Amino acid sequence: MLIFEIVVVINAALALVTVFREKRDIAATWAWMLVLVLLPVVGFVAYAFIGRKLPKGRMFRLQHQVAVQLNERLSQQREQLGTEIMPADKISHSVINMVNMFMETDQAFLARQNRVKIFTDGHDLFHTMMEDIERAHSSIHIEFYTFYNDKIGNEILNLLVKKAAAGVEVRVIYDPWGSMGTWKRFFKPLMDVGGHVEPFLGTRSAVIDFRLNFRDHRKIVTIDGQVGYVGGFNIGDQYLGRKEKFGYWRDTHLRIVGSGVFSLQARFMLDWNATDKDHPFNDRKIDTRYFPLSKVKGNTSLQIVSSGPDSDLQQIKMGYMRLIQTAEKSLWIQTPYLIPDDSVLDSLRIAAMAGIDVRIMIPDKPDHAFVYRATQYYARQLADDGVKIYYYHNGFIHAKTIVVDGRIASVGSANMDYRSFKLNFEINAFIYDEGIARELEGIFEKDMAHSELITPEKFDQQSLYLKFKQTASRLLSPIL
Repeated sequence: MLIFEIVVVINAALALVTVFREKRDIAATWAWMLVLVLLPVVGFVAYAFIGRKLPKGRMFRLQHQVAVQLNERLSQQREQLGTEIMPADKISHSVINMVNMFMETDQAFLARQNRVKIFTDGHDLFHTMMEDIERAHSSIHIEFYTFYNDKIGNEILNLLVKKAAAGVEVRVIYDPWGSMGTWKRFFKPLMDVGGHVEPFLGTRSAVIDFRLNFRDHRKIVTIDGQVGYVGGFNIGDQYLGRKEKFGYWRDTHLRIVGSGVFSLQARFMLDWNATDKDHPFNDRKIDTRYFPLSKVKGNTSLQIVSSGPDSDLQQIKMGYMRLIQTAEKSLWIQTPYLIPDDSVLDSLRIAAMAGIDVRIMIPDKPDHAFVYRATQYYARQLADDGVKIYYYHNGFIHAKTIVVDGRIASVGSANMDYRSFKLNFEINAFIYDEGIARELEGIFEKDMAHSELITPEKFDQQSLYLKFKQTASRLLSPIL
């Protein structure tokens, strides 16, 4: 008995030292304390792999150089296309403040006159993306959380091999955790013909440096520096509805043509140089062929914003909060994971209580049990505050979209949860175009035809056991 008590005291002391020696928010601190105290040994093993913070000293050293040269190219781009008033010049003062915020926190310039196409079906997306890759003549840069060794994965790999063999520069970054089951030897045919492939930040330091908890959740494709893709889809058969567990996969992705691709290209280059030290992009002079001037005159102004554990600013979360605070009439959100921190939760509650039409659409099935139960917990709480909660029934909804007043919107990789705000490397497009915003509203309304409004009364009918699982999962929400 005495030995047991000594072990408990030592474990608690070690837990205190372990958790409080690193600066983190209080919610995550107490969540880890709960794990370490209640799960001796096992909790410390989990912390060793997924609890430690990310060292930032060697991350993304090209940030300043890329920003300076991008500003030069942007000035040239504006001169080429002219200076006529664009929709983003006529937006409200509050949105201009958001544009300025992103410029300040993420050096995210306002890219004007883009052409943007929205994809909600994987078959359409990959068909178009592969056509663009087929037409590439200079460079193909791909970064995905998931790149599976399955049918669509092999189709894209074979196309990349073909293009690399023809002399096109091909570089691929994949997340080793998100692409679990895909080993680097899968990419050997591409590397054999001159392509370059790397797991994000490498794998040799996965435990000591990278830390398994910090994942490259970004989805970036740039082709010849002229065409770019960003959104929620990954590369895998399940994203084409080929997995019975999920059924039809409903996601949202963007194809961008115009100066908005500059930021996607820059983000890829920063991530590449943090990952591959053997074949880096030049850190003194960025080759302008990666940032060709566009002759496109589209209607869409946007900012590409990235965030991750290499910064404490949580830029995308700040953008989400600004969107919520900007709403005057409607705020429609689609997210597979709804685990907001207190600041975002309060913003959503305030919006609903102020009479704004707040709607949130989530899946009706889990892909991660704990995460889904926590999502249900917050959905129930928000429903009590007047938010309309919809369960999507036609397969699995994985879209990460926000539309405000049919005026402005966000589409990208970041979910409405702690992990996307603080732990993952994410990227979103913030769009200032009523045409795109209205189109996203129309997509939301179509999805409502396949969804069910879950009222507070329906939440109350859930079993006590289900409510217990939701509450228990919520306790771990800061570290899920």
